[in-house]
Amino acid sequence: MLLEVKDLDAGYGYLQILRKVCLTVDKGEYVCIVGPNGAGKSTTMKAIAGLIKPMGGKIIFNGEDITGLPAYEITQKGIAFVSEEMNLFVNMTVQENLLMGAYIIRDKKIQRDRLDFIFDLFPRLAERKKQLAGTMSGGERKMLAIGRGMMSNPTLMLVDEPSFGLAPQLTENVFQSLDVLTKSGVTIMLVEQNVTKTLSVTNRGYVLENGKIGLAGKSSDLANDGYVRKVFLGV
Repeated sequence: MLLEVKDLDAGYGYLQILRKVCLTVDKGEYVCIVGPNGAGKSTTMKAIAGLIKPMGGKIIFNGEDITGLPAYEITQKGIAFVSEEMNLFVNMTVQENLLMGAYIIRDKKIQRDRLDFIFDLFPRLAERKKQLAGTMSGGERKMLAIGRGMMSNPTLMLVDEPSFGLAPQLTENVFQSLDVLTKSGVTIMLVEQNVTKTLSVTNRGYVLENGKIGLAGKSSDLANDGYVRKVFLGV
C-alpha cells in the first residue's frame, strides 16, 4: 500500500473539519475524493501534503509515518500537491516555473531530463516555454501547474480541483493530461467537483460529507449508487 490515512482529524485553528477519515491508495491507482462544498476534500489533501498539521490520526506513506511533517519534507519523500489556486509565478516563464518544481533536485542533468519528460507529455508547454505564465490561458496554466508538480518526480500526485473555473473544453484537456500521467505510471489522488467526469475516469473513489467518509468503492459502483446519483449527479 502506497498511502494509508488512519482516523485523520484536521482543521484550521480551533475549527475541526475532518473527523476520523480513513482512506488508502495503492501504487498505480487513480483515486478520487468527491463530495459537496465544505465537506473537507481540500483539507484532506492539505493534511496529507503537510500544509496543515493533523489534529489526530496517522498518515503513512511508503510504510513511513509522515504525520505532521513539514511540506518540504513530504515533497522530498515523493508526494507532490497541485493546489486549486495553482500558485504559479506569473512573472516567470513556463520553463522557469517548471524548474521551480525541481528545487529539491540538485543534479542539473536530472533536472533537464525531467524537463524533457514534461515537454514530451505536454507539447503545448514546450511551445510556450519562454512565455510568461501570467499570460497563458486557464487550461494552459492548469497544465503548467500539473507539469511543475511532476518535475519533482513524485510517487504520488495530489490534484485539487483541476477543473475549477475552466470552460468544458479546457476541463477535458486537463483530464486528458491527468490520464496521460496515470498511463505513464503516476499514482494520482484527485479532488474534484465534477462528480460525473471524475467517476468516469478514476479507478476508485471516496464520498466525503461533513468531514467523514460516507461511501467508498469502485468509481463505477459509486456512479451507479442510488444515493450518489440522487445527491451528486441530480438523477
